[in-house]
Amino acid sequence: MANEFSYKDKKVITIGIVKELTGLSERQIRYYEERKLIFPERTSGGSRRYSFADVEQLVEIANKIEDGVQTYEIRQEMIREKKRNDEAAHKKMIQGQLNARFGVRKY
Repeated sequence: MANEFSYKDKKVITIGIVKELTGLSERQIRYYEERKLIFPERTSGGSRRYSFADVEQLVEIANKIEDGVQTYEIRQEMIREKKRNDEAAHKKMIQGQLNARFGVRKY
């Protein structure tokens, strides 16, 4: 059975490892979470768990901050990108339904 998430999306990395991978402090990582730029999962004990995709996102955020971009601007861009991705996925789904309905197959 195929897994629902790729390894990049599994939230298994501790904040300590994220610090080592990104060079960010725990405070910076938590700040980006407070600003709703990153969304770790919590274990039953309350520890944060991150994915490799989260680590990549944190590096991108840190680079933008270093370039002088404000967290608000980063968040707004993330919202716009999510909207574009959602619209593209919706369009692809509708196209697939039309193809199925009218028997269109790609070879």
